[in-house]
Amino acid sequence: MDGFEHIFNKYTWEEIVDKIYSKTAFDVEKALINKGKNTLDDFAALLSPTAAPFLEEMAAQSHEITQKRFGNTVQMYIPMYLSNECQNICTYCGFSLDNKIRRTTLSDKQILEEVKVIKSYGYGHILLVSGEAHKTVGTDYFVNAIRLIKPYFSNISMEVQPLGQAEYETLAKEGVYSVLVYQETYRKDNYKDYHPKGKKSNFLYRLATPERLGRAEIHKIGLGVLLGLEDWRVDSWFCALHLDYLRRKYWKTKYSISFPRLRPAMGLPAPDSHITDKELVQLICAYRLFDENIELSLSTRESAKFRDNVISLGITSISAGSKTDPGGYASNEHALEQFEIDDTRSPAEVANAIRNKGYEPVWKDWEMLSL
Repeated sequence: MDGFEHIFNKYTWEEIVDKIYSKTAFDVEKALINKGKNTLDDFAALLSPTAAPFLEEMAAQSHEITQKRFGNTVQMYIPMYLSNECQNICTYCGFSLDNKIRRTTLSDKQILEEVKVIKSYGYGHILLVSGEAHKTVGTDYFVNAIRLIKPYFSNISMEVQPLGQAEYETLAKEGVYSVLVYQETYRKDNYKDYHPKGKKSNFLYRLATPERLGRAEIHKIGLGVLLGLEDWRVDSWFCALHLDYLRRKYWKTKYSISFPRLRPAMGLPAPDSHITDKELVQLICAYRLFDENIELSLSTRESAKFRDNVISLGITSISAGSKTDPGGYASNEHALEQFEIDDTRSPAEVANAIRNKGYEPVWKDWEMLSL
């Protein structure tokens, strides 16, 4: 056994519960002194219920660190769903195999129609998303899609099923800059309750995915947990443990953290997110104090009011105008959304809100040149 699995197995869920919930005010004050250079133990203190009265100071420090490292800019991105076909059963996802919905995988023509609409918004960055259907939407399909859209975007990211190292190396050569893969929950004993069928039910294969990305030399790796499946404090500590391991071993790689909260989806029971807005602010600030270089991303799962208010607290990238169904931008015949979005404003409206907060929305920040 090697890699992160070896590190992960040194801890139990119950041990980290005790670690976080036993933190004192002294532990939180110590973590605040170490701002931007926190240890995992400091991170546990900042996640703890004991840190709640210190939220104002955490927010002030998070703002200061983010300003120093990233300035007054917020990166704009948009997801483009390629397919809602999926071979997994996931209890929280609208694309789940057992959810009786119309399945759609975009053709070349449909991909270019989506691109046309997205470009009209002003985007230079795009995030390609799909369900996990290896036979229908596999590496060959992704390579073809990337070649179609590459002339239109300076930065291509992906959030698709976990792949092998060789497949990631192929995608990197095609121009993929970053890959996002969320463990959903690090609570191994309960993981299969949420993922009872399909390749996604293999906890350890998914856990090793960022390692394969690191070996494939993908420029940026995105991590996260689905907030609401299990105790968000404990899941987030394990995610930080994962980040800490990766940034030490693959130190040339950039990293990002996303904060997806459970959202309603057609055909599924209403979720109980188990994390309040105030607690999500605490989590965002805790990550910024833990790592001043980490990119923090917030999607349209969150409300317009919430997103506007947390821009200054550490968020460095934000989506806008998102559709979570394949063909959602160009077609009037929508497939079922993966989940309901909350912030329904147009990209232009979100960009104006960012400017009104004193920040500059960045639609394109770099371009890969052929020498």
